[in-house]
Amino acid sequence: MIQLDVLAVGSLRRDCEGRITDVHSSSVLIRADGRMIVADTSTEYMRPAIKTAFRQIGVFPKDVDTVILTHSHRDHAENNDMFGNAEILMHPDEYGNIKHAKPIGVGSDIVPGVRVVHTPGHTAGSISIFVEADRRYVIAGDAIPRYTNYEKMVPPAVNTDPVLAMESIKLITKYADIIIPGHDPPFPVER
Repeated sequence: MIQLDVLAVGSLRRDCEGRITDVHSSSVLIRADGRMIVADTSTEYMRPAIKTAFRQIGVFPKDVDTVILTHSHRDHAENNDMFGNAEILMHPDEYGNIKHAKPIGVGSDIVPGVRVVHTPGHTAGSISIFVEADRRYVIAGDAIPRYTNYEKMVPPAVNTDPVLAMESIKLITKYADIIIPGHDPPFPVER
């Protein structure tokens, strides 16, 4: 059975003028078919929380064989160095922006039940990870950065294409029972 553990819950704070002042992505461990996959590695600030989460679940960062980055923004990739034995994968449009990253096959299964899906809009190469476990989960990265994007059905404030961003949100919500957004706690999809 596939297991998901949220290693760090992302956050995003803005000042009174709407400028981002503090931003950290969620980070998730997927255990499936003998594989250890981390989706997004978050920021250096979140490193202690990630280390604590690994200790609590009894897994070591050195055991992680794959890191999948939902996109190349630094708040999703600052802890890549924690996973020295892992292959770092991301969308072919973005892998050149991250040291040691390789392109991933979009629309393909990493293992049965763990699929990489292109969800553009925030960036041209944004991807999400669709996981069939006890429920259907989507690790959305910044395709759905906050609960309010889902609740109000609005694209991320930072986007390269708001129309594609909305199509990605609809695709994610159609599949998911639980969404793990880039910068908020996981939440259920209401049907």
